[in-house]
Amino acid sequence: MCQHQPPCPPADAPNREAARLVAYHPEQGWGLLCNGVVCFDDAGELLPDGRSIPACTCTSGRAA
Repeated sequence: MCQHQPPCPPADAPNREAARLVAYHPEQGWGLLCNGVVCFDDAGELLPDGRSIPACTCTSGRAA
């Protein structure tokens, strides 16, 4: 799916958030990454296979 060089990490990789942003809708609170992951402003994620990753409430995770 990704045409970038080097390729973006796949949706099932631990570093999936490192993929490039291809669409962003701040008024709705979400963005689409090149690997098909939808990232929400609350730090939750929706993977292309339909699985959801809840927002991390830890202090060492990704910034919300």
